[in-house]
Amino acid sequence: MLLYSDVLSGDEMFSDAFPLKLVDDIVYEVDCQLITVKAGADVDIGANPSAEDAEDALEDGATQVNNVVHSFRLQSTSFDKKSYLTYLKGYMKAVKSHLLESHPDRVEAFEKGAAAFAKKLVANFKDYEFYTGEGMNPDGMVALLNYREDGITPYFTFWKDGLKEVKL
Repeated sequence: MLLYSDVLSGDEMFSDAFPLKLVDDIVYEVDCQLITVKAGADVDIGANPSAEDAEDALEDGATQVNNVVHSFRLQSTSFDKKSYLTYLKGYMKAVKSHLLESHPDRVEAFEKGAAAFAKKLVANFKDYEFYTGEGMNPDGMVALLNYREDGITPYFTFWKDGLKEVKL
């Protein structure tokens, strides 16, 4: 299994246990879904409610959460367009510095791909929700949550060059 962590903050962002695909060799799209989490121990006594008695409501103490957010303790944050562009400029500079040290052959592809993707991102800015890693490092990666064309299926976008793979 591969764990992907932020090269700047060290925060764990996601793993290959979730469906993921590389888009334009610049970002990973990681599919996620809402799951129900119960507080305390979940003890299954084997009883099944009948079809007529089943309730659609959540049980006491249960909440619906995004499975990637829950699993990697991502923290919700917010930006307006201007503040996000300021953050993104600094983040791209930091990732470029990291690439110059670790993968200098990747810098040119990163700059071109990141600029192109950033244009798409800014054009659809209102569609995104923003999440930082568990440490909430302001210089670290901000993951982008959006929904597929169906408007129901959530997915995260992570910058490929801002991640390092850790084999578990």
